[in-house]
Amino acid sequence: MQFFKNLLADESGATAIEYGLIAALIAVACITTLTAVGAELNNTFTTVKDKLVTANTPGA
Repeated sequence: MQFFKNLLADESGATAIEYGLIAALIAVACITTLTAVGAELNNTFTTVKDKLVTANTPGA
């Protein structure tokens, strides 16, 4: 019975779990940010491409 009491009182693994949760949160924030920036970059390059095509079209 003492073994289980000691096991429940032991907090040595709690720090590793906390660091893991922080790393997961940072990863989710990075993925979310990069996804939003990627979509904006795609829109920007599409706009530039469309304007270049229009500018290089004869008779425009």
